[in-house]
Amino acid sequence: MANYPFEFNPSEPYIKQASDWIADVFYDLLPEAGFEVRDEQIYMAFQLERAYQEKKTILAEAGVGTGKTLVYLLYAISYARYTRKPAVIACADESLIEQLVKSEGDIAKIAQHLNLTVDARLGKSQSQYLCLNKLDTARYGEEERELYRDIYQTLPAFVRQPDTLQSFYPYGDRKDHAHLSDEQWSRIGWDVFQDCLICPQRHRCGQTLSREHYRKSSDLIICSHDFYMEHVWTYESRKRNGQLPLLPEHSSVVFDEGHLLETAAQNALTYQLKHGIFESIITRLLEGEIRESLAVTIDEAIEQSDMLFDTLQRAAVKIEGSDRMEYALSESLKDQVGRFRAVLNTIEEELVYESGTFTLNDYQLKIVEEHLDMMQTALQLFEEPERLITWLREDQDGLALVIMPKKVQEVLKERVFAQQLPIIFSSATMSVDNSFDYMMSGLGLAHSLQFSTASPYDYEQQMKARLYAAYARRDKVMKTIELLHESEGRALILFRSEEDMRQFRQEVQEIAPMLSYPMLYEGTQEISRLIEQFQQEETSVLCAVSLWEGLDIPGPSLSNVILWDLPFPPNDPVFAARRQDAKDAFLEVDMPYMLLRLKQGVGRLIRSSGDSGIVAIFGDELTQNEVRQQVERALPVKGELESC
Repeated sequence: MANYPFEFNPSEPYIKQASDWIADVFYDLLPEAGFEVRDEQIYMAFQLERAYQEKKTILAEAGVGTGKTLVYLLYAISYARYTRKPAVIACADESLIEQLVKSEGDIAKIAQHLNLTVDARLGKSQSQYLCLNKLDTARYGEEERELYRDIYQTLPAFVRQPDTLQSFYPYGDRKDHAHLSDEQWSRIGWDVFQDCLICPQRHRCGQTLSREHYRKSSDLIICSHDFYMEHVWTYESRKRNGQLPLLPEHSSVVFDEGHLLETAAQNALTYQLKHGIFESIITRLLEGEIRESLAVTIDEAIEQSDMLFDTLQRAAVKIEGSDRMEYALSESLKDQVGRFRAVLNTIEEELVYESGTFTLNDYQLKIVEEHLDMMQTALQLFEEPERLITWLREDQDGLALVIMPKKVQEVLKERVFAQQLPIIFSSATMSVDNSFDYMMSGLGLAHSLQFSTASPYDYEQQMKARLYAAYARRDKVMKTIELLHESEGRALILFRSEEDMRQFRQEVQEIAPMLSYPMLYEGTQEISRLIEQFQQEETSVLCAVSLWEGLDIPGPSLSNVILWDLPFPPNDPVFAARRQDAKDAFLEVDMPYMLLRLKQGVGRLIRSSGDSGIVAIFGDELTQNEVRQQVERALPVKGELESC
């Protein structure tokens, strides 16, 4: 592989030569290959030049069809080769990762038409890999054991037969088991409560092997926002445990769909506690020769933990439209947390003495100490409720207490923006009313380079928008079926929550069981396979919760986008906390969030100059003049309002 994609002259500044090459690409090389190069692309390229030259953060808002992905890839690849460190491209979620590396994607186009061999490797999140321990449990379990036994038989020989450990290759990716529903995958997929540090199968784990693979990339490592923030948040603790960080040193970072990074940062800073996990970890100390006082304190801690989670279970209240539960943070509950923390403090003090006696296994001791430190950091937030966001969730393994700090700005400032790296935020929607203040405030960005350029598409000719207000649920289902008939399928229906999508699915089956269009629902199989099926079966209808951003399907397969509701934020603890901190919650939190997500959803329709179709938007709030006017301003065309 040539070191540079152009003939490099060491006597001239690198960035000038890179910019000249990128200009040649857009003015000469791509047009000669039959590409339509847009003025907006060239404008964006000159804007990114400054970010790479000065190693600054830039907010690059470029409308749908600008070709922004091609621009940032050219800079990222050339800069990676100059610095000899890979660039990281962080996408909003795993489905967008797959779209970036698909055979007809922009990386493939660069390789083909610029005669480059691009080393692009996927750094997928841990949840995208199966857990060998959970698979062992599932194949001997009560539910669908034959399904999981068949999966076990497809694993490489070195996993099933330790004596044949002769060669390694990556395996266990969620995509390799695309036929599984999300529920089926949850029984074997990695989750946050797996203790990988002491797992006896970790050296044969597909997740481990994938890390060894992507870390060696010379050009691009493509991951999700969540994974990048997990890397940032665990960087120091992994080093303390003698582990490599999740990502290697890198030359630049691109946050595609960058307006979603704040949510990913909050997810990464989230702590999840379970009584069963705590008990299994703390009782490891009992395997060594320890003093009676420590053993008694361990029993007391287990009892206190059990009491705390029992109290939380009784206080839990289901949040409508969410898989989360909330609870009242009473004084008695805070007292219980305080007593639990006091016992944990005693254990930590006892461990200082025990570590000097060398009766405990050093590795096991380090794991216990790390877990106790994490729990103390999380539970300490209960002393400052104004900094705390907390909720409960329950799965087959019991109740989990989820704790999240309200503000992530300081972490982003210290661990992301303080790096001397070019950091690119790329999205079609980052500003509200021509201002980037909403996004910058959420990220804690005091200063950045920024620009905005419009879409080159002729929306007046290509798109029709319809607004539907005050529809009863059954009437809305009937109207949706009518819209599907109008476009003969070929539709994407976007929902605010999984619960809304499940209800819609049930109602459609009752009202129109013989609907002639294949109905595809997110969660029934792996998402990238579902998208591929939607694209190939032209009259199919894709119903989704997570595809408001990034879905890129040009052509007649997507001729109708239906927004089941205006995408206002959910009534969950995260947004409840934001609303509490705002002077006018509706104008400062709900409306900006809704408008950004609305524009993203609408942007799924027109993906090429030859596309055309309808956007249909339902929303009871459209009866409010203020909301309707804001929605109409956000749409690229005038919308026709209809009430039931």
